[in-house]
Order: sequence, then C-alpha cells, then structure tokens
Amino acid sequence: MSVIVAASVASHTTASAPRPHILYNVQVKTADGKISTVSKRYSDFVVLHDTLNDPGSLPPKRILATTFVPAAWLDDTLIAERKAGLSAYLTGLLQSPQFRAHTTLIDFLTPSSAFAGSRDFNPEDALPSTLTRKAALEAQDKLSAQATPIYAAYYPDWSSDQFPPASLDFSKFDILLFAFATPNSSSTISFDSGSTSTLKTLVTSAHNSGKGTKVVLSIGGWGGSTYFSQAMSSSANRTTFVNACVSAVNTYNLDGIDIDWEYPNESGAGNPHSSSDAANLLSFFKSLRTALGTSKIISAAVTQLPWTGSNGQPLTDVSAYAAQMTYANIMNYDVFGASSSPGPNAPLGNLCGNSQLPQYSAQAALSQWTAAGFPKSKLVLGLPLYGYVSQSSKTTLEHIARPPAGLKVQEYKEKVLGLPERGLACPLPSVQEETAGGSEGDEKPNLLGPAGNHARAGAQGQKKPREELKAEAAGDLSSFFGQQIAFGQLVSLGALTKTSSGTYVAANGYTEGWDDCSDTPFLFNTSRKTVVTYDDTYSLGDKALFAKQNGMAGAFTWSLDQDDGYTLTNVIRSNLGK
Repeated sequence: MSVIVAASVASHTTASAPRPHILYNVQVKTADGKISTVSKRYSDFVVLHDTLNDPGSLPPKRILATTFVPAAWLDDTLIAERKAGLSAYLTGLLQSPQFRAHTTLIDFLTPSSAFAGSRDFNPEDALPSTLTRKAALEAQDKLSAQATPIYAAYYPDWSSDQFPPASLDFSKFDILLFAFATPNSSSTISFDSGSTSTLKTLVTSAHNSGKGTKVVLSIGGWGGSTYFSQAMSSSANRTTFVNACVSAVNTYNLDGIDIDWEYPNESGAGNPHSSSDAANLLSFFKSLRTALGTSKIISAAVTQLPWTGSNGQPLTDVSAYAAQMTYANIMNYDVFGASSSPGPNAPLGNLCGNSQLPQYSAQAALSQWTAAGFPKSKLVLGLPLYGYVSQSSKTTLEHIARPPAGLKVQEYKEKVLGLPERGLACPLPSVQEETAGGSEGDEKPNLLGPAGNHARAGAQGQKKPREELKAEAAGDLSSFFGQQIAFGQLVSLGALTKTSSGTYVAANGYTEGWDDCSDTPFLFNTSRKTVVTYDDTYSLGDKALFAKQNGMAGAFTWSLDQDDGYTLTNVIRSNLGK
C-alpha cells in the first residue's frame, strides 16, 4: 500500500449486529491519490490508542461525559463532536513520523486488514436508543471502574495484631486480598486458628467504610499450595473445591476468590504437581465463574511467565483463562535473592540488556502475558514492600549493573515506562553476552526464578516479626542475612531515615546506590559487609507509572503490613493517578 497522507471521519452509519451500533467511516488518502474507506467503531479507536500508547487523545466516552438523558444521546451534535475528535486524532498520528509508519496504524487504515480491534460489544458503540436506563447505568459503573487503575494489597492474617482490620484507612485500597486460606487433603479449604474472626472484621470494616473497598479471599501461598494439584485433579475434586470457595464467599460476604497456587506443574515449595495442572486449573476457573456469577472477582497470583503447560513450557495461549478471570496478579519480585553478589529483587526491566534472568521483570511480564492473549487491562503489577539482606561487600549490583558502552539508560527507561516523549527511534540495547569465567571470588547471585513468593512471616527467607526489632542495634541487619526484610523494618532499624519531603535516605553508615539497569535502589555498608536490595518511593513510583502508562489494570503490593505507615502506598497510588 502506498504511503498514507491523510485520514478523517467523513460520515457515520449504523450496523445491527451484535446490537445496533455506530460505525465511523474513515476516508483514507494515499500518496498516489487513491482514496479508500474503512468503517470503525469507537472501541476500535480505543484499541488503536492503547496499542500505540501514543500521546494523542480521543474524544471522551459518552457514558462518562454526559448525564444519562437518552434524548441527549441522540443529538447529532454529540456524534459530530466525536467525528471531529476522531479525525483530529488520526491527523495527529499521521503528522508524527514515529507513528505514521507504524504497522498497527497502517493495518487500522487498510481495508480488509487483520487489525485486531475490539470484537466484544461495547456500550460506547451503541446507538443510544438501544440502551435502557438500567443498561446504561450499569455500563457507566463499569466504565467508571475501568477509568482509573486499581490499587490492591495483600493483608496477611498474621499481621492482625500490629494492623487490626478496623484501624485500616480503607480509602487507600480498592481491593484487599486476605491471605491465606489453604486447600486441604479433602479438597476443601482450611483457615488458621483465629483467622476467620479477623476475616469477618476485615469484611465488615471494609464494607462499612463507605470507600467501596472489596475483600477477596486468597487461597494458597508459598507454604499453602500442597494440595492444589489434588484439588484440581478430577471433576469430583474440582466440584468439591468450587463448592468450598462458594461457601466461603457466602459465609464471609466476600467479593471474590484469589488463587495463589505456587505453582501449577512446578514443585514450588516441594509441592506435588502434575503435567495436567494448567488444564485442570482452567476447568476450575470455568466452574468457579459459573458458580459465582459475573459480579465476583476471580484472580490468581502468577509469575512473570504464563502457567507451565503439559510440555513443561509456559502456555502460549491463556485467553480462555482470561475470559473467566477478573485479574492476574503478577508477582514481580524475588527475582534475585540474598547472595554475596546481590541482584535486584524486583526489576522494572532489563534496561541494559544484560540481565541473567531477562524474562523476569515488569516489562517482560507485560509482554509475555499479553503475547499469550491475556488482556493488559486485566493484568495487575505486583510491587514488593520488602527487600533482601545480603552478607556482601559489593558496592554495585553485580551481574546486572554494567550497561554496554554508550547505552542511554534514561532514554531507554522512558521507552520502557511508555512516556509520551519516548520515540521509536530509540533502539533496544543489544544483549551483552556473559563472559566466561569471572574474577576470582565471584559468586553467582541467588537466582530465585520463577519469581514471586507469598510466604508466612518467620518462614525461611521471610521478614522477622516486628517484636524482634528491639533486640537489634541501630543499622545492624546481620541477623537478617539471607532473608527478606520489610521496608518498615529498614526504617525502624536505622538503615533508612525519612526526610521532610517524604522520601528516604541512608543512615547509620549506609550508602544508597541506584541500579540503572533494573531501576531499583540498594543500600551498602562495606564495614558491616551488608547489602540491601529493596524498593523505595522512586522505584515503586516508576513501576506504578509503568502499569498506568501501559494500560494495565493497576498495581498491588505484598504486603500492606510492610509499609512505613502509608508512605509507599501513597506514592504508588499517586503514580497510578489515584
């Protein structure tokens, strides 16, 4: 096809299937003088805009932009305004060198192309007269919920003493995931002693707060996934497990179920597993959705790669799962653990092209899940409120912190974050091959993949309870060597101190470093032979912005009890646009 030089919405018409809706007829002119017409729905323009992630703007959605008055929706002026806005949007794209030649835009403007627009019926496309008042108001609620990314957090049952449910500021949370119930040998679910009382209080407090906070029961966890494979292994077991989930939802007035299976067809914490796990999980989701109906949340905690299929490789098509699920919660943390050569806990991306685990980052996760057919609008990015303490004398994050010569990390970071000022002219960095051997004394970092680990406090590699803090000297983290540490503990123990601006700086002999290649901070104190790899206000803000700018459903944290008050939560919410 010749170069496209102009495109505008020349007229509009209607179509009858699947329900009466408006089609905008786009007249396309090419450099050779030929003129063609393509018909698009408003939702097709939305898909184009989301795919390009361009800085332009679409005319506003009617349902959100107008008060519900059916007669007003029929006003030709409103349709004319949308036509003008869509024309201006296309003109802006064609005036930009970086988007004019983009294959997605070319496909969009080419008749009979394979452009993958929105195929589901969208109320925004409807002829106003075909929507009843009830349908319109329901659509308004749905679109309002989608307009702003969600912020969710896991609430561990073991944190109830330090953070009683009734004391929480529910205005901070759209969803609280109560962790954990666990599957048992009878294919039903079990609770820790006393946790159901906490859950009841949490649900009552959340629902009575007037803030709209939903409470979802998370089942499983790192140490609680032993019986998942068995519970999913047969139709009878799945029915029993589904019934147990539904019973919990009804008994505790829950807003949904979160499946934290670590991991299907993987051993996780030494769990039994089967090559049929992933297929059985899909059957379970289908049955659970039928049993719960469409209004309840069904989510799952997942790694940066889709579930492992029967062939031992990540699934290449997870669209059937997405059809049943509300969200997939990506656990983008525990990528590198504690080691004498520490690496980042939660990389934003492989910004220097030399990570030993390039598939494990926020950027890679988004690419890998969407490539397998999971909509980005259903992907929630996990952010850790903890780090790892390593016994090490390093002053950089070895094995990942050496960018290739000439690499413009800030320029690439803008591209990864999806900021408007990025350009397609910014090249991806070339992958740096790992050199053979290494310096004497070098030790390979602790590679934890598959990343993501929701374990109980006090378990191996997990944060110590706060009541143990009083025994520690200021800045002495030696008792945490090889383990996780909560951000709040870094502050309480004196490795970090909060500034008047709400950010944090190193204290008690620590130096703060920054790893450009993963976009994460770290602390080091050579005299104490201590390195802490963690996330702070800057790195968490960047990852939250990444989720927002790339059209993800939002972000969640593991876990709310590890914050320093609500400081990190507030930063994440702000960068999500909340």
